[in-house]
Amino acid sequence: MTFRKADWPRRLRSQEWYGGTSRDSIYHRGWLKNQGYPHDLFDGRPVIGILNTWSELTPCNGHLRELAEKVKAGVWEAGGFPLEVPVFSASENTYRPTAMMYRNLAAMAVEETMRAQPIDGAVLMVGCDKTTPSLMMGAASTDIPSIVVTGGPMLNGWFRGERVGSGTALWQMSEDIKAGRMSQDDFLEAEQAMSRSSGTCNTMGTASTMASMAEALGMALSGNAAIPAVDARRRVMAQLTGRRIVDMVKDDLKPSDVLTREAFENAIRVNGAIGGSTNAVIHMLALAGRVGVDLTLDDWDRLGRDIPTIVNLMPSGKYLMEEFFYAGGLPVVLKRLGEAGLLHNDALTVSGETAWDQVKDAVNWNEDVILPVDRALTASGGIAVLRGNLAPDGAVLKPSAASPDLMQHRGRAVVFEDIDDYKARIADDALEIDETCIMVLKNCGPKGYPGMSEVGNMGLPPKVLRKGITDMIRISDARMSGTAYGTVVLHTAPEAAVGGPLAIVRTGDMIELDVPGRRLHLDVSDDEISRRLEAWTPRVEQPEGGYDRLFHDHVRGADTGADFDFLIGQRGRAVPRDSH
Repeated sequence: MTFRKADWPRRLRSQEWYGGTSRDSIYHRGWLKNQGYPHDLFDGRPVIGILNTWSELTPCNGHLRELAEKVKAGVWEAGGFPLEVPVFSASENTYRPTAMMYRNLAAMAVEETMRAQPIDGAVLMVGCDKTTPSLMMGAASTDIPSIVVTGGPMLNGWFRGERVGSGTALWQMSEDIKAGRMSQDDFLEAEQAMSRSSGTCNTMGTASTMASMAEALGMALSGNAAIPAVDARRRVMAQLTGRRIVDMVKDDLKPSDVLTREAFENAIRVNGAIGGSTNAVIHMLALAGRVGVDLTLDDWDRLGRDIPTIVNLMPSGKYLMEEFFYAGGLPVVLKRLGEAGLLHNDALTVSGETAWDQVKDAVNWNEDVILPVDRALTASGGIAVLRGNLAPDGAVLKPSAASPDLMQHRGRAVVFEDIDDYKARIADDALEIDETCIMVLKNCGPKGYPGMSEVGNMGLPPKVLRKGITDMIRISDARMSGTAYGTVVLHTAPEAAVGGPLAIVRTGDMIELDVPGRRLHLDVSDDEISRRLEAWTPRVEQPEGGYDRLFHDHVRGADTGADFDFLIGQRGRAVPRDSH
């Protein structure tokens, strides 16, 4: 694909604020000059908004202020005028009830920040899970030239000679505590090893998955996803990104030019190859909705089903993001898919070049990290989309993180009505449960939690763990961290809180999971299901007001991306009316 560049020079949207000698222009320009900017910066050069999700309460993004200075340097070098703008930052490791509840609020705030202020292009500075999709969603809705630069992953964690994957080790060690295989003192000693430098999770969790999705979509420069946060090359990437956004503004290269159907198909296949997070499904569906691309759960299953998982990273494999970068990073994966005819090689990227042009010379420096196809972790990776009378609108499972012996299983349901019910009962040795059972958690979807928290990878009962069992089938309408693992069915839709079939499952019901057959079936007659649904009453009350009420009233189901119904689609970059 060849991008047709726009005429240059031309009048930029920032000139609606800063151009000319009218009272209004002097008002806007004069106030900004109190920062010491000379007059010639307002002469029509591109104004670049550096949208920064830095926050001391978003530790994954705690270094982004320093990185923003490198972006500014690149913008200055290319003849632009950089202005740093703090935007909504939702951290998965601090926000309650869950950062996912605030993704849409962040996207809405970013969209209005972009539209209401005098910027011609935007650098989206992201890191922790929800910041990447929320900023891309906002940028997609305004369609102002935008480019992503991520903060990068942490360095490898090490504890007593073993790699420690952030998040993944937390789930493993907490189960070891319950099973009596690890002491609390050792757990506390390992805590610091999990997060030993700035950056996001060092596993292929949601943050690194979404960084990979941004690169696979063509919304970031090639190689952006894997460079460690503290590596000098991360700062180089930031500076190059600053240079590039100025040219993108001059060319009027917009998100809608990059975020095409072909770009989303590339990203779905890449997600399968890297063993990416199930959270990518919900974020990518929402992003596609912003640009008018008709993307569905069935596309995820169809496009990812035959993709081998070749990136040997936790939680699916052995290594961490640092080794992935040293091995060649995402360009190697893209090249591998392109050579196999599994990539739309001519898809446009923010570089102005095609996807193939970006990666054709990539070299794999470690074939134990980025595996040959004949040694893939999972021959058929991707995201499995399950349907049946328990999930009429779909549910998802990550095969690369699941146990092969549980992929076809029929078991007795042990039901937890909500997360509090689970926490109250799971450690009781009197609970009638063993490893053949299927754990079912309700009322943890978009409306039910609210916000759809990462509680789907329920910890196993201690009495089962003590037998040496490490995995059981778990089903819920919740999400799980991308750092987690196990045979976990997630995003079951419709969710229990709106009366989906999950709501009427009872302890003792038999459930059949057939991942190869893409089936999730409740062994209860249709008549009985109808009777139970007729008798069902909601457990979740409508909030009285505030953002809780807005969220409850307007969030859509997980199967369509859990965006707000009134935010779907593009609203453009039109300059708001001046009020002065």
